[in-house]
Amino acid sequence: MTMKLYVGGLSYSTTEDSLKDAFSQAGIVVSVKIITDRNSGRSKGFGFVEMETEDEGQKAIELWHGKEFEGRNLTVNEARPLEPRQNFKPFKQRY
Repeated sequence: MTMKLYVGGLSYSTTEDSLKDAFSQAGIVVSVKIITDRNSGRSKGFGFVEMETEDEGQKAIELWHGKEFEGRNLTVNEARPLEPRQNFKPFKQRY
């Protein structure tokens, strides 16, 4: 079973390829997604890495949590499921 990791503290210049290369030291990387601002396209400084197994996910946490990558110290832990936003008000169209 795969393990999805939250990776915070990314440099704004970090690419998905460089993140995948780094995390592949811990095992097989299934997917990488750096979250970007929808308007500017600029990185928000965090993303998600999915490792093939839970063991590889734990190894990646041990390898990278609190360690420097591209000039920034990373925060790496198991990703939590997305929770519904509190007080979310959908956009109301005006006529």
